[in-house]
Amino acid sequence: MRLNINPNRMELLKVRRRLILARRGHKLLKDKQDELVRQFILLIKKTSDLRDEVEKKLSVLYKNYIMTKAVQSKVITDYLISSSAQKVEIKRHQKIFMNIPLVEFSLNFSQPDEQYNFFNASSKMDFVISGAKELLPQIINLSQSEFQLQLLALEIERTRRRVNALEYIFIPSLIETTKYITMKMSELERDSITRLMRVKEIVRSH
Repeated sequence: MRLNINPNRMELLKVRRRLILARRGHKLLKDKQDELVRQFILLIKKTSDLRDEVEKKLSVLYKNYIMTKAVQSKVITDYLISSSAQKVEIKRHQKIFMNIPLVEFSLNFSQPDEQYNFFNASSKMDFVISGAKELLPQIINLSQSEFQLQLLALEIERTRRRVNALEYIFIPSLIETTKYITMKMSELERDSITRLMRVKEIVRSH
């Protein structure tokens, strides 16, 4: 769609400068989109592997919990689990990737407030406690990776819309406008030459 401007040399220079900037912007956004997609694919692989690992460990943890309840009562099992509670210090880190704020968390476990009674615990109890402690950071990392995937997907969509707008709307309209101004200026120049020739003929005839 051609821009509605006056066909003169000044406007032609302005449109050509805008076209140069638009093409540069399109290239930069296209490169950004390609890099975002590459990082998105890498993060999908990482998140998928982490999810598989978490699901396997959750399955093992649940089996150990069931086996623990099989040899001791659920009340004792749940009490022993709750008595092994620990305070967790969570640190929040933020990094900027292509203007996208990505948040990362790190966990630091303190010593348990109270150790559970080993005499009342089955041998599987240790696997339940240590497994839960090991699994918590991975669950947080998984949720963190999945949230980062959402942010990357949104940024890819926004960048894709800008790339498409430049490629299929803005740049073609500038090119069409440039051709239109050039054509109009050529017509005006031909008209001017024609008028001059007529004036010369009139002058010569007199």
